[in-house]
Amino acid sequence: MGVISEKKFIKGMDISTMLELEQLGAKFYDSDGDGRNLLAILQEYGTNAVRLRLWNHPYSKDGEPYGAGTNDMETAMELAGRAKDRGMDVLLDLHYSDFWADPGKQIKPKAWYDFTGKRLESAVYDFTMAVLREFQREGVLPDMVQVGNELSNGLLWPDGKRPDYESIAMLVNAGIHGVRDIEPDIPVMLHLDNGGNNALYREWFDSYFASDGEDFDVIGLSYYPFWHGSLDDLEYNMNDIALRYGKELVVAEVSMGFTMEDYASYEKLGPSQRKGMATKPELVKKIDYPMTKQGQAEFMKDFLKRISNVPKGLGKGFFYWEPAWIPVPGSGWATEASLKYMKDPGPCGNEWANQALFDYEGRPLPALGVIKDF
Repeated sequence: MGVISEKKFIKGMDISTMLELEQLGAKFYDSDGDGRNLLAILQEYGTNAVRLRLWNHPYSKDGEPYGAGTNDMETAMELAGRAKDRGMDVLLDLHYSDFWADPGKQIKPKAWYDFTGKRLESAVYDFTMAVLREFQREGVLPDMVQVGNELSNGLLWPDGKRPDYESIAMLVNAGIHGVRDIEPDIPVMLHLDNGGNNALYREWFDSYFASDGEDFDVIGLSYYPFWHGSLDDLEYNMNDIALRYGKELVVAEVSMGFTMEDYASYEKLGPSQRKGMATKPELVKKIDYPMTKQGQAEFMKDFLKRISNVPKGLGKGFFYWEPAWIPVPGSGWATEASLKYMKDPGPCGNEWANQALFDYEGRPLPALGVIKDF
């Protein structure tokens, strides 16, 4: 039995880039300075679950990988197996896209490009079933499934684009039925971004249920303090939606920076080849905590308190987003091939290294100790 089925507090990590980082030679160290396996270190710091994204086909027509972990089925199953070997639970995050799906883009998989209506719904249902059947066959069935990623503006555009909640509900329902028809007891999560925006959550879930959206189990939230308001905003929203919908809540994505020191020398990319950190100085001004190792630890302490105080015990935990995405040459948020798929001008590079729970050399930061002691 795992933390999810036993309703214990989830101390989770999204480690979707782990295999890529290992292949590129990233090294991680425990508190004694000994080089160790990343999952072993995270487990020592209390991690009891992992979140893994799955992209339908993260490759160009010529087979060039899209990067950022290139999280295809094989990668996701290997990571799930390694986590389960350590007794950790797995949240599988189905993007229903060949690459990143978020409020700014929900691009149909290339194979579904001209699908609409019932044909698109069937594709979602069949794909969900096929994925879970494969995981089941390998003995790594996930403990929770996320149907879509950051659905604030819908999924599979243009068909399921907000405010067309009827189409959103039909596509989400197809995914939920796909999960239930393989294993009725797997909890299903629906996940939005902007965790401090209560108006968004009320509008979305009210409209979803009014459009005959299937019942589900867990509301997932993304919360990044430089984008999504204060911890007070997050707390207000969590407390409100927990009572309004009676659902368990999990912060499916969270992070906080520990430095503003650049890591260009680690990436070995020229200025025009790298995007640089997501936490631009004007965004950092919005954060109530300093971007220091101690500031990151204090943030985590206060963040954990807010989740555990959600009414009726409905705050079930969190997944820290990419805690080990340290700057190693060759690992970034995209490749030239995926930029074409997204019609994004780029550039590539790692945007996240200053928000990891390890420093640029792979040494654990104090925030991990906060998670362990909570």
